[in-house]
Amino acid sequence: MEIVCLDLEGVLVPEIWIAFAEASGIPELKKTTRDEPDYNKLMNYRLAILKEHGLGLKEIQDTIAKIDPMPGAKEFLDKLRAMTQVIIISDTFTQFAKPLMEKLGWPTIFCNTLEVADSGEITGFRMRIQNSKYTTVKALQSIGYETIASGDSYNDLGMIKASKAGFLFRSTDKIKQDNPDLPAYETYDELFSAIRSAVEN
Repeated sequence: MEIVCLDLEGVLVPEIWIAFAEASGIPELKKTTRDEPDYNKLMNYRLAILKEHGLGLKEIQDTIAKIDPMPGAKEFLDKLRAMTQVIIISDTFTQFAKPLMEKLGWPTIFCNTLEVADSGEITGFRMRIQNSKYTTVKALQSIGYETIASGDSYNDLGMIKASKAGFLFRSTDKIKQDNPDLPAYETYDELFSAIRSAVEN
């Protein structure tokens, strides 16, 4: 019994923080998990910049409302969900994810939670579990699932390598060079074919 575990940002939707960096005119916020492997360090860096500029949850949600899934992403996801079970495992936050899940047809997502003051300031964040992507894949395996995983960033490598089959999707040259053993794809058709083959074997 297989279950497919997909990253969200960079795989199905554009990077939220890059979109917000462009909307707010703060280039420092373009740093993502493609650049910084330590997620806690990355989020604390982001929260310090938001505080410095007096920006909160509302401003980010206003940007997210304008983000659409990548071209072909919903069709890919629909086709995948018709074939097998799919969970999106993301280091994003419930306060960010909801409008994007609506546009993707409400797939299941496991993600984290922001701590938000009454003023709208984001004061912190609660990770569902440490090393959440790898830990979630191992938990699914412990209840009888064989996992197939795909993502684009450093924080996806654990779940990709721990799975029966794992694929990089639209990743960076650096990550691909550092992980030459992982198949890397650029189109949804290629990724779907690879996942289908893994499900059937």
